[in-house]
Amino acid sequence: MHTYEAKRFDLPKLDGISDESVKQHLGLYEGYVKNFNAISKLLAKLATEDSEKYAHAIAELMRRRSFEFDGMRLHEYYFSQFEGGSIPLTTEGALAKALESTYRPYTAEKVMTMIGNMRGPGWAILYYDPNASELLTGFTGEQHQGHFVTLPIILALDVWEHAFILDYGALGKGKYIDAFFKNLNWGVIEKRFEEIA
Repeated sequence: MHTYEAKRFDLPKLDGISDESVKQHLGLYEGYVKNFNAISKLLAKLATEDSEKYAHAIAELMRRRSFEFDGMRLHEYYFSQFEGGSIPLTTEGALAKALESTYRPYTAEKVMTMIGNMRGPGWAILYYDPNASELLTGFTGEQHQGHFVTLPIILALDVWEHAFILDYGALGKGKYIDAFFKNLNWGVIEKRFEEIA
């Protein structure tokens, strides 16, 4: 059985997102990795010991496993978007043209901000559907539900309280989202798009 390891990110000092908030957030990400590994190990143990006796426990662990895995992966998308520092979107690039075509008169930042500011915690996500050659935005309140199945993620915005409460308090989601976009490396987002478009 494969054991996953938490990735290390080369994060610059972020403007508007404190070092302590980043440290706590990385710790939460590492918890997803640890819990996914632990659940996978326990599933294998229970299934080989007595799958009939442990059927209910196995079923619940299977449901919980995707929560841990998706939390791990979404945070890997999230943190890698800050590596290399803040870099603006290439205005004449393929992604900029696709975003303008899809969301005009709004910008991608405005659309993602509107989604991120919806009531409740979760993830605002920008996907690309290569079959339809179309960008799609979505929101998942729990990271293992509400995804567009098979669609590659272009941009992941974490709007769970743990991402902003240390810096901005319980009502500071909007200020945090502004800081997120201020620090975003659009070059990372453009590369994701280029690899699948």
